[in-house]
Amino acid sequence: MADDVVLQEAITDETSKEISQGLKEKKLSWQQLRRHDSLDIEFRSLHGPHHGHHSKDMGWSVILRLAFQSIGVVYGDVGTSPLYVYSSTFPNGISHNDDILGVLSLIFYTITLITLIKYVLIVLKANDNGEGGTFALYSLLCRYAKVGFIPNQQAEDREVSNYELELPDRSARMALWLKSKLENSKFAKQILLFATMLGTSMLIGDGVLTPCISVLSAVGGIQIESTKVTQDMVVWISVVILILLFAIQRFGTDKVGYTFAPIICIWFAFIGGTGIYNFIKYDPAVAKAINPKYIINYFQRNKKDAWISLGGVVLAITGTEALFADLGHFSVQSIQISMCCVTYPALILAYTGQASFLRKHNDLVATAFYKSIPGPLYWPTFVVAVLASIIASQAIISGTFSIIQQSLTLGCFPRVKVIHTSTKYEGQVYVPEANYLLMVACVAVTLGFRTTTNIGNAYGIAVVFVMTLTSCFIVLVMIMIWKTHILLIVPYILIIGSVELLYLSSVLYKFDQGGYLPVTFAAVLMTVMYTWNNVFRRKYDYELKHIISPEKLKEIVANPSLCRIPGLALFYSDLVQGIPPIFKHYVENVPALQSALVFISVKSLPISKVPVKERFLFRQVEPKELNVFRCVVRYGYMDEQNEQEPFEKVLIENLKAFIKENLWMSKKGLNNNVENIEDTLDGKYLQEDMHSVSFEREIESVDKAWHAGIVHFIGETEVVAGKGAGIGKRIVIDYAYTFLKRNLRESDEVLDIPHKRMLKVGMTYEL
Repeated sequence: MADDVVLQEAITDETSKEISQGLKEKKLSWQQLRRHDSLDIEFRSLHGPHHGHHSKDMGWSVILRLAFQSIGVVYGDVGTSPLYVYSSTFPNGISHNDDILGVLSLIFYTITLITLIKYVLIVLKANDNGEGGTFALYSLLCRYAKVGFIPNQQAEDREVSNYELELPDRSARMALWLKSKLENSKFAKQILLFATMLGTSMLIGDGVLTPCISVLSAVGGIQIESTKVTQDMVVWISVVILILLFAIQRFGTDKVGYTFAPIICIWFAFIGGTGIYNFIKYDPAVAKAINPKYIINYFQRNKKDAWISLGGVVLAITGTEALFADLGHFSVQSIQISMCCVTYPALILAYTGQASFLRKHNDLVATAFYKSIPGPLYWPTFVVAVLASIIASQAIISGTFSIIQQSLTLGCFPRVKVIHTSTKYEGQVYVPEANYLLMVACVAVTLGFRTTTNIGNAYGIAVVFVMTLTSCFIVLVMIMIWKTHILLIVPYILIIGSVELLYLSSVLYKFDQGGYLPVTFAAVLMTVMYTWNNVFRRKYDYELKHIISPEKLKEIVANPSLCRIPGLALFYSDLVQGIPPIFKHYVENVPALQSALVFISVKSLPISKVPVKERFLFRQVEPKELNVFRCVVRYGYMDEQNEQEPFEKVLIENLKAFIKENLWMSKKGLNNNVENIEDTLDGKYLQEDMHSVSFEREIESVDKAWHAGIVHFIGETEVVAGKGAGIGKRIVIDYAYTFLKRNLRESDEVLDIPHKRMLKVGMTYEL
């Protein structure tokens, strides 16, 4: 209590100086100072200053350090592809020696076009304030056009410093036309949301398949030197490694960059050096595979079989999506440097060396990687290969956790516990439920499929699907946000799009040979995500239609039969435009309320992070004597909601700051004319007002309520399908959603609300 008194005494002079200095420097007008009250249902257009996101200037020492770290985090998956690409491409053996040149040429141009040109040079630039991935692309589109389904957009959101996009100055008719079509078409919005969910589901499926194929292919190398090791033993050794891998996830990956980077660097040195050795020793003439005519000859010779083999070739670019998804940990330049200087050359050398070896040993294609290793380097390479496969698995598992966190914050995933494992590295999270389910799925896939060839058939579909969806989003970004000239967009679609569709058609051909697995994963996850998001939107629409008007709220709170007791009540809901109907339901059954009320809505913005100083948005319900406030707590999809500092303390501090600012602005009676602002601030009138009795009374009332005790009211709404609802709607609401809600975490566990001061208020909505 003493601290609060000191705060009150010191705050006046400090605030006066800050406000005076800020206004003198910026000469802000009343239009910029006033608060746009979109917490109510009324929406107004906002014409405020644009705050583009600013990239931080990094020195070359920082960029190079990040480039080194990125090698250990980003490239484990794509770096271990040489273990199984040739064996998956030629599952029935090599029928013609020149087929090796055709496949090498395919690998070279696929890595160059997709990995290097598409992702490193184009897609990385489509980041959301440094964050990458499917949700980053979706968030860009949501900020540029109103394509979201939940009507919780607020004018104040655009005042968040990194919300506005830095758009080209030139206007483009195509961009405006496409924006209009997306905003006015419910079907187009559904397609965008569906594509985002599908890409997310496929990436999570990738999180199941990557550990399986990487670990199984690496461990399988032991059979080359030891004939006593059977395939069953390889499978069970792989299962043990996978279980241990998932068991250590709870400890986090705080030092993942510096720990893993040296191992992956050694791995790239091994495969690159071995590639050079094999290239010189066996057949340097494979360098002619740079001529794309060998691709044409390969298809002419093998026809349908060549098209089917593309499902194996595409495994050479598995993990490429991680370049974009893991961008948040690094920077565009750092990933570009590490790819161009280390990863790309090492991979090309590795595949070229294996091709040289296979030109002389057609019969060893099933074990090409390990057979091509010089004898003295076999065991060191084997050990590093196992470590590299574990690192590749670690990277995609961590990425899966981040994807689930993003889905959760955007209302597209059921509530799960998200634990932040690092205070040093942002974005490193651990999801216990997801970790357990991923482990079970990985073990089941490894025991069920047993060989990398079968898993490779499933793996290819997940990889190509995500890449194709990313290309679709990139084209929209090019047209709407970058306003790229059509003459540059068309070649991208024709070249990159055609290559990816060709690969997609090939991997889908193997649907019955394991390709059904990622599709099944995606279907299950899509069902879960759609069910949760659909009912979430229906609940929001219901509350929006039944909100309590400001007049009704005043009537309820001012009712003399309602007992006001000392304390602070925090009511939580998803609604940002008004007071939820559950408040009226509570008052009708419990005619007692705390002396101060704050209606809180935790909202996720379509940006990666919201600055802490811009997180809280308050409004006060008139008359002020009621002590009723509304608050929207805004987070980005990569923000940590369970912060180290108690939420209650941060909330009260921001509430006091709001009262001070709101009172000062109302006392000064600012208007659109700014000529007299400096003269007013230079006088003593401001300091006298800031010491007014009204100011002290408002702060004191909040303090008293706070110290009397805080009660957290959680709205636990049950939903049922309304009368006359169809069978489909009843299944989704009454069975699927109810099952998910009952078997997953409650909202208080996710928000980390103290149970001793929590009260749940139940209400049933008929949707």
